[in-house]
Amino acid sequence: MQTALLDTAALLIGYLLGSIPFGLIVTRLAGTQDIRAIGSGSIGATNVLRTGRYGLAAATLLADVMKGAAAVLVAWWWFGHAAGLIAGLGAFLGHLFPVWVNFKGGKGIATGLGILLVISWTAALIVAVIWIALAAAFRYSSLASLIAAAAAPVILWFIGTPYEALLFLLLAALTFFMHRANINRLLQGTESKIGQKAGAPREV
Repeated sequence: MQTALLDTAALLIGYLLGSIPFGLIVTRLAGTQDIRAIGSGSIGATNVLRTGRYGLAAATLLADVMKGAAAVLVAWWWFGHAAGLIAGLGAFLGHLFPVWVNFKGGKGIATGLGILLVISWTAALIVAVIWIALAAAFRYSSLASLIAAAAAPVILWFIGTPYEALLFLLLAALTFFMHRANINRLLQGTESKIGQKAGAPREV
């Protein structure tokens, strides 16, 4: 009974941290247009980048990474390792479905990286390198994100962390679900490329 309560508390703490809409907060403070009305409508760093404000996108990226890491660290400190993984799941769900903005959040990539960074900095480094290499080669953030997300549980499994691998298998499934429209556009050749501003014609 006590374990169930602690796990529920960890999930809730993680969700509340993850649901902080930093992309929306930083763009509003900077006086830009509502990012939910441009591009993909996401509150994540990639959509913030479509405003052309690289500093705001970087700030959003960093904040989203930090909230994922903070959720795991806080739960680890208070409740133990297993609860930290549950809090990580909560943070990821919070970013995807934040209560403060009608449950319409981001795609979870930066928050997932923050969770992974705490769990295994080695795996996080490999995943980051995969994302950067693919993004540089193809200029599709969504493609790089999907492949990096799929790689994360495989890497965690091979470095000997099966429970963490199962967590990231779930996060990868959620990532693919959240990117379903992007996958369709990638298949059609109409997906926006990195650095393409909102309102600009898509490269085909």
